[in-house]
Amino acid sequence: MEKKSKVDIMFDRMKEKKKEVKIVRRIVFAIALILIIGLGIVGYQGYNYVTSALEPVDPDSEEVIEVEVPIGSNLDSIAALLEENGIIEDARIYKYYVKFNNESEFQAGTYGLLPSMTLDEITQSLKTGTVYREPLFTINFPEGLTLEQIAENVIAEKTDYSAEEFMEKVTDEAYIDNLMANYPNLLTEEIKGENIRYALEGYLFPATYPFYEEDPSLELIIEGMLDATQANIAPYTAILEEQGKTPHWLLTFASLLEEEATSKADRATIASVFYNRMEVDMPLQTDPTVIYAMGEHRDRLFNEDYQFEHPYSTYINKGLPPGPIASSGASSLEAALDPAETEYLFFLADSEGVNHFAVTYEEHLANRDEYIGN
Repeated sequence: MEKKSKVDIMFDRMKEKKKEVKIVRRIVFAIALILIIGLGIVGYQGYNYVTSALEPVDPDSEEVIEVEVPIGSNLDSIAALLEENGIIEDARIYKYYVKFNNESEFQAGTYGLLPSMTLDEITQSLKTGTVYREPLFTINFPEGLTLEQIAENVIAEKTDYSAEEFMEKVTDEAYIDNLMANYPNLLTEEIKGENIRYALEGYLFPATYPFYEEDPSLELIIEGMLDATQANIAPYTAILEEQGKTPHWLLTFASLLEEEATSKADRATIASVFYNRMEVDMPLQTDPTVIYAMGEHRDRLFNEDYQFEHPYSTYINKGLPPGPIASSGASSLEAALDPAETEYLFFLADSEGVNHFAVTYEEHLANRDEYIGN
């Protein structure tokens, strides 16, 4: 066999390399083609999925599905509720749709929704509060009531239950333990503190509640109010965790604002006073805590009342009381975590209920002389 020259060997190597390059190019081209086709398929499928999610779930359906939107529900919970009940295809797509169209202010209620409804029809129904069935009756729980006031002024007057029956239920240890198991993020061991008067004080959210039964149980009423409290606190969970605070702290602080404020605007300013006082280790000295501590309604307090020794008195003790002293509304919850930026350390209300604020004690005394007198 004739021996190949070095040139022939080099030539053969070049031909082999060319073959390898061609093969590599074909492989790269094939992979690129597969990727392009794959991306195209994924994109097409994604487009179809989104398009489908924007359409009614079942255009021909006449089935009415009852969906109850609790008081205080946010967009995330409403979207999840709609998907769970088969009213929409995808909660995420619906949230994007709502945000893109700048929709908001959905209303609580029990709705009769159909899988054949468009996203716009669903949204408009939730905004206008167009419900499927009307409640048999409603109960309004005003802001700023204690449990005892709720029992006497609402439950005893608006339902067939007595104030005593209501108080017996909300102080029942076994029932409270059961509630704690069902609301672990809301009802913690803090509600069983040594100095707590009532475990559920301040935890029943003030609002107007619709009922669809002729004689709703006390459990249904109480747990509906707890649902609303949980829903109203939920938006602040991350802020509370970041600040190392708890729902109990928030409800306690907010209850002081609820009892002191005479207008919505005042809440944030009063909150700033309380923050400023705690910053300089000064007692909060808020009269409603003394009245709550004494356990009886007072139109006014006298000098000796401020010496009343009790864990709830913020004249005797610094910082917040052991727990809430009343039920607080949404504006008080917000103000507790978003106070105004002031240097005020004092405030008082005149005979018309208007609050007057001061930075120094001298200014406070001047306000007292001008708006209250001796």
